[in-house]
Amino acid sequence: MEAKQEQKKQEERIVRILSKDIDGGMKIYPGLTKIKGISWSFSNAICHALKLDKNRKIGSLTDVEIKKITEFIKEPTIPIYLLNRRFDFETGENKHLTGTELELQKDFDIKRLKKIKSYRGLRHTLGLPSRGQRTKSHFRANRRKGGGIKKKGKKE
Repeated sequence: MEAKQEQKKQEERIVRILSKDIDGGMKIYPGLTKIKGISWSFSNAICHALKLDKNRKIGSLTDVEIKKITEFIKEPTIPIYLLNRRFDFETGENKHLTGTELELQKDFDIKRLKKIKSYRGLRHTLGLPSRGQRTKSHFRANRRKGGGIKKKGKKE
């Protein structure tokens, strides 16, 4: 009886991994995907590499296991094709970015494209799709407001 209450308390707690709060009631596999920069495949690789049960609740993780997960995300030892920043433009190394690092790097990449006036950079500047989608019927949101119907009656 007491063990069940203790387990419920652990599941109710909120776990903080890489400055992201994750609900303790979630399972590890989908819970890790709540962190920006971690995909389903990367989450699966974390569970597999650290030998964690995917169906375990995040709330039941110990502090040591959370620390292991955090260290693994910062320095992953998985196949290169699972990383989200392969052959970095400045350094040329393969790395995996998460959270604010990922957002900042994305912004820097877009600024670089705009600065060198590449095709993709121009598309970003104009607010148009940069990956070849059709634009005849979509991507027209908030382009121009209609003139509306002029009111009859008042002439000045």
